[in-house]
Amino acid sequence: MQYFESDYTEGAHPAVLQRLIDTNLEHLSGYGADPYCSAAREKILAACGCPGGDVSFLVGGTQTNAVVIGSLLRRYEGVVSADTGHVNVHEAGAIEYTGHKVLTVPSHMGKLDAGELEAYLKGFFGDGNRDHMVFPGMVYLSHPTEYGTLWSKAELEAVSAVCRRYELPLFVDGARLGYALASPENELSLPDLARLTDVFYIGGTKVGALCGEAVVFPKGAPAHLLTMVKQQGALLAKGRLLGIQFDALFTDGLYERIAGNAIRTARALETILREKGIPLLFHSPTNQIFAVLEDARLAALQHRVKVGFWEKKDEDHTVVRFATSWATDMEDVEALREIL
Repeated sequence: MQYFESDYTEGAHPAVLQRLIDTNLEHLSGYGADPYCSAAREKILAACGCPGGDVSFLVGGTQTNAVVIGSLLRRYEGVVSADTGHVNVHEAGAIEYTGHKVLTVPSHMGKLDAGELEAYLKGFFGDGNRDHMVFPGMVYLSHPTEYGTLWSKAELEAVSAVCRRYELPLFVDGARLGYALASPENELSLPDLARLTDVFYIGGTKVGALCGEAVVFPKGAPAHLLTMVKQQGALLAKGRLLGIQFDALFTDGLYERIAGNAIRTARALETILREKGIPLLFHSPTNQIFAVLEDARLAALQHRVKVGFWEKKDEDHTVVRFATSWATDMEDVEALREIL
């Protein structure tokens, strides 16, 4: 069986596991107040070019989105997202469970448009009935998007400018950020994200860690964030587990190197799909490839290849997602060629 179902089916990079083993019996303070979390924070802030910022470590992507959004919004506010945004489509109402509504604007290949965002905000604040409505309190997007597409620097600058004009925090979901940064088509750097956003996170769960996301507040975290994290059930007592992993990932360029592997194998996989006459839904420059398969062919493949269901294309075709990861090797890709 060949596995292209997602980018978190493997465990963790051996260097990460080794660091956990090497530090296993050390006595360390809890809740992220240990020297490894401190070292990881320093390395991440240096990489982001914002030494005066803050970094918090959380366990998973959905948890991170819910905690960040729930901590930044007032009780009468919601978060603005493209209608295809992860918080709107694939988080089982986690944001609404915090008491905040996801407010949607149209999606364009997974991205929202700065002009449409501004028109939405202008319309809301010009509505005489706005006090009876959910106020837009922040803007959410992801890099890469839910469709594996990338934001250009100009696009993100335009959205950031709208957020500044309306004094709304801009939050970037970076669950797969490593794969965006490693793409040859990417225009954004960690310092760019630090300059243009109010909060973003660097995903570890999908990029070489057992679990964990590093939330970066370039201008400093909100007051009492630790208390709010704990209130939402997201404070890990053994915070060392996250700090040690990110300290390993941000040592000697490991994060960038292993993310690059996913991009190389994805491009090879994409070439094979094209050679075999399998159409792609669109071009995705990161580690997610969306292909259109005849249902009969999909049924035949399912005994030998694991892929992710995405959506039904029509009565006889299904869109599936092939995902590569930091651990995918070219032998896996060549085995897929033989199966096809």
